[in-house]
Amino acid sequence: MLTKADVTDMIYDIKRSKGLSWAAMADAVGLSEVFVTSACLGMNSLTEPKAKALVDFLGLPNEATVVLTEFPTKSFDKTVPTDPCIYRFYEIVGVYGQTLKELIQEKGGDGIMSAIDFDMSVEKLPNPKGDRIEVRMSGKFLSYSAW
Repeated sequence: MLTKADVTDMIYDIKRSKGLSWAAMADAVGLSEVFVTSACLGMNSLTEPKAKALVDFLGLPNEATVVLTEFPTKSFDKTVPTDPCIYRFYEIVGVYGQTLKELIQEKGGDGIMSAIDFDMSVEKLPNPKGDRIEVRMSGKFLSYSAW
C-alpha cells in the first residue's frame, strides 16, 4: 500500500531521472505549477482525472492515482526550519506578519485571507540590481462573524 510520502519519493525520482520541471508536470495536468507541486509533495489532493493525467505522464503505478486523490493531512513542523529558502518565508512572516494582518483588516475588516480559496504564482524577474523572485498570493477574504 503506497503512502503520500512513497508517491512523493517516486515523483522526485522520475523528475530527476527524466529532467522534468514542475511546470511540465503542471502542463500535463492542466493546473498551476504551484498547486501541482503542492499536490506532488502531499500537501494538496488532485481530482481523479487530474491525478490520472499525472500518473500517466510520469509513468507511475496506477495505485498512485488513489494516493494523489486522498485528502492530505496538512501538518508541518512548528519549529523554525533550517533550509535557507523556507526559513526566509518564516522570517518574512515574523517581520511583516503583523503588518500584513493590520493592512488586510484595515482594507477588509475583521477577517483573514483564506488559504483554502487561494491562488499563488512564483516568477523570476530580471532586475539590474540582481534577479528578483516575485511571489503573488491571492486568497478570498473571510470575515469573522459575531454570534
